[in-house]
Amino acid sequence: MAAADVSMIWAGCLLAGCAYFLFGLYLVRQSAWTGTMGRVEMAVLSAACCSVFWAMTIPWALQERAAWAWFSHASDVFRYGAWYAFMVLLLSRHDEGGKGGRAPTWLLPLATGLVLYALLSADPMSLMLLALFALVLLEQLFRNLRDDARWSAKPVCLGLAGTFVFDVYLFSQGVLFNVLDADAALARPYVHAMMVPLLLLASSRHRNWVAKIRVSRRLAFHSASLLLAGIYLLMIAAAGYYVRYFGGDWGRVVQVALVFLAVMLLAAIALSGSLRARIKVSIGKHLFHYRYDYRDEWLKFTHALSSHQNPEDLSQCVIRGLADMVESTAGALWLPSPDGGAYRQVSRWNMSDSSGREPADSAWMAFMREQGWVIDLAEYRRFPGRYRHLKLPSWMAEFPQAWLLVPLFVANDLRGFVVLASPRTALELNWEVSDLLKTAARQAAGFLAQMQATEALLESRKFDAFNRMSAFVVHDLKNIVTQLSLMVKNAKRLRDNPEFQADMLLTVENSLERMRQMMAQLREGAAPAGAAAGVDLSVVAGELAAAAASRGRTVELDLMPDVYTRGHEERLKRVIGHLVHNALDATESESGRVWIRSRRVGSQAQLVVADEGGGMSQDFIEHRLFKPFQSTKSAGMGIGAYESFQYVQELGGKIEVQSREGQGTQVSLLLPVLEVVKTSDLHRV
Repeated sequence: MAAADVSMIWAGCLLAGCAYFLFGLYLVRQSAWTGTMGRVEMAVLSAACCSVFWAMTIPWALQERAAWAWFSHASDVFRYGAWYAFMVLLLSRHDEGGKGGRAPTWLLPLATGLVLYALLSADPMSLMLLALFALVLLEQLFRNLRDDARWSAKPVCLGLAGTFVFDVYLFSQGVLFNVLDADAALARPYVHAMMVPLLLLASSRHRNWVAKIRVSRRLAFHSASLLLAGIYLLMIAAAGYYVRYFGGDWGRVVQVALVFLAVMLLAAIALSGSLRARIKVSIGKHLFHYRYDYRDEWLKFTHALSSHQNPEDLSQCVIRGLADMVESTAGALWLPSPDGGAYRQVSRWNMSDSSGREPADSAWMAFMREQGWVIDLAEYRRFPGRYRHLKLPSWMAEFPQAWLLVPLFVANDLRGFVVLASPRTALELNWEVSDLLKTAARQAAGFLAQMQATEALLESRKFDAFNRMSAFVVHDLKNIVTQLSLMVKNAKRLRDNPEFQADMLLTVENSLERMRQMMAQLREGAAPAGAAAGVDLSVVAGELAAAAASRGRTVELDLMPDVYTRGHEERLKRVIGHLVHNALDATESESGRVWIRSRRVGSQAQLVVADEGGGMSQDFIEHRLFKPFQSTKSAGMGIGAYESFQYVQELGGKIEVQSREGQGTQVSLLLPVLEVVKTSDLHRV
């Protein structure tokens, strides 16, 4: 061996030994800080100690000293065993409260067997298997980490991954060529030393860093895939090795072709949903007591149901969520028709459309309501007696791939059912699958029922808004009818009076315009037609007083000019007119006093309508005045005050009422004042 190589070996081993020695000292110091040294911490410390011994014995092992070579190999194997113990213990540890990871029972025997095999055989194949299985365990650990544990575990996982990947490369070269690559072997101590800072980083992020690494029980699908890929690559490597040394001149060509074929087949496997589903089912059946990780299944299903944007999306989410649980490739949802007489297809996924309808009182629906089973159609075809020899609905012939009928129950009410197509791989419908589907179907049915209730509530609110607007319109029509009735009554006496005729024509035109506006408001919604603008409350009050005078009633005016607010003039006129009309009705005779006063009070426009009529009780004012269909008048509808109150609130104002029974009432409108500049800038000096 060249002197330069010896120097590189000693330098690398010294570097690796010192790095692992410092890492071990740091672990001991941390244990002294925390006062604990559990089994997981002991495993890490053992791995560090074995690594120190392995690094220190490498130079003598390479000088073909048998004893030192065996000690170096044994320390290498034992440190792998320590890392195995570290990862298996983390996978098996439980959180507080008994929740946490549960390592498969095959892990510990397999890890022990690999360590013993590598210890006794001392060949590159055994060491490659050690490194490959370490990668399997590490990948299993990382994928099962809880989200809050990834920050603490990432450095240690990355450091161990770098160590194990390099060892797989080194020892796979030894398997292929029956001798380790000299350059890679020289680089091994340096690579291992470079990974130690990552282990130190993980342990420095938290004093009790091991306690922060928590796992949750998840499917071992990815780790199983890595294990199968490793076995597959070993077989290809063995075939390549055979062809290389026994294939003559074509050896290297065939070897390259086999490697390329292996890569393409692995890509095909990775993209094959059927094969992945088959592996997933197989792992769940043979390696776990329960097939499903219920926490993951439930979180995924709940997220799918709650992420919909509209009813159509929710129906699709229900189908796909149930299908994904059993690796189904298609499905359709049946819900009751609006009349409730039959179930019809409302949504589908990868399944043909169907116009078939299943009567709500059919034998199949009665059977599903009574039993509540997830119906396996394959079982039905084999054992029809279990289903009372019921005949399949005729529309089921449209779906030859149909596999399951999943009922959707809310309490004991059958809200619908889902038809699922055959899965990607054969799946036994046992009690666990059936219970999971039934429970998930009940949750899905609850979401669907909530969606239907929400739609019904929105529709009811639309009708409620329309009915409310209709009540306002009817109230205004009542006032117009009253006005026209009074005009017709006076027409018998004054029909030849030209002034009355002109006033009558003006009144009819005004009533017609008001009715047009009410019809537009009823058609377009609650918002009045036109845009809000400045309204002079004093002008509106003067017009209402003039209208009352034309009917022989007197309204006293005490008005400040230019008291403006922002609103819709016709609607404000209706609000103030309602107050004036009520004040006139409240007076006992035509001589009863009614007055209107307008003022500017700070930043508010105030308009007061007062009378000396019968008044109202304080209880009526506080509890009934501004509620719909409440009135002190026998012929009143109780809508005007409610409408006035609602509109004044929309404008940002308020209504104040002062009243005493037998003494009269004073109603004050307080609205935001609007500053109006009448002079043009051209006339300003």
